Amino acid sequence: MALVRTLTSSARPFFLFHRIQGKGTALVTARGVHFSYVPDTPDPGHGTTSRMNLFQSITSALDISLEKDSSAVIFGEDVAFGGVFRCTVGLRDKYGAARVFNSPLSEQGIVAFGIGMAVAGSTAIAEIQFADYIFPAFDQLRNEAAMFRYRTGNLFDSGRLTVRAPCMAVGHGALYHSQSVEAFFAHCPGVKVVIPRGPIQAKGLLLSCVRDNNPCIFLEPKILYRAAIEEVPSGDYELPLGKADVILEGSDVTLIGWGTQVHVLREVAEIAQEKLNVSCELIDLRSILPWDHDTVLASAAKTGRVLISHEAPITMGFSAELAATIQSECFLNLEAPIERVCGYDTPFPHVFEPFYMPDKWRCLEAIKKLVNF
Repeated sequence: MALVRTLTSSARPFFLFHRIQGKGTALVTARGVHFSYVPDTPDPGHGTTSRMNLFQSITSALDISLEKDSSAVIFGEDVAFGGVFRCTVGLRDKYGAARVFNSPLSEQGIVAFGIGMAVAGSTAIAEIQFADYIFPAFDQLRNEAAMFRYRTGNLFDSGRLTVRAPCMAVGHGALYHSQSVEAFFAHCPGVKVVIPRGPIQAKGLLLSCVRDNNPCIFLEPKILYRAAIEEVPSGDYELPLGKADVILEGSDVTLIGWGTQVHVLREVAEIAQEKLNVSCELIDLRSILPWDHDTVLASAAKTGRVLISHEAPITMGFSAELAATIQSECFLNLEAPIERVCGYDTPFPHVFEPFYMPDKWRCLEAIKKLVNF
């Protein structure tokens, strides 16, 4: 089955997605896409499931949040109409214009408004239409949301604020619609930063963010909105923040990623096993801040070799923090220098996106370096 869908927004350019769905695996065929998607298996303990893609699982989480919390509101550019990626479709009709409404095209204003609502006692769920445009709101997130509780001596806080934003490469987004911004906010004590890898993860992690007592930034890999399809629990469930997920267990090399890059690394692990007889342990970090030291360090100590990969530029990317901590805590266990396979220190290119991406072949070469060191 082939599906071509064009989405338009009054605020942003249009995007074209082309998906071909196979048996059990969704392969995205938009220009420059570099991964295949293998769906997760739902936890039977979470009850009955429905077939959802990632944006539908987010809609489901938002629906549950509005239904169970009468103070919850959703706002942002075009969200009343469903949003550019359709994550809020149908929610205004169901809950009314007072709870799901459009904002002016002002990211600083969106976050400032959300902080005010959270401080006043509401559950505020703000959407920034693209993570690339979150920077006008950086001051509000860094100097207000992250510090409100600290600077008032715990008299006030904005912990009931969640900011959602699509992130990462989409195959044709170029420099203003492809960026990975997680490392910027990882330097902000007082907020939590979360990135899901698929629909099951997205729903459970988003519900946890909405209900957490700290302001959360929830970054959604936009290329997965339609490419990622899973049987998602229909009801209410949460997944823990600050806890990494070991997807594959292995003995020779630890692979660490988040968001879309997890799926690249899953394929790399399969190739390494088949071609090199190298057993890889794959970790989805999920939470950038706080991140799961225990799981990462235990794996690094076990395998002695570590590869960290993300789409953001390598210099000061979050892989640097991981590598520094692993080197400090696991130095005597390491059999080779830690490898980082990341984006380059350039603006995100358009026609040269395939050369920029940390694809499976670049990651496989890094594994060869690790095992042959």
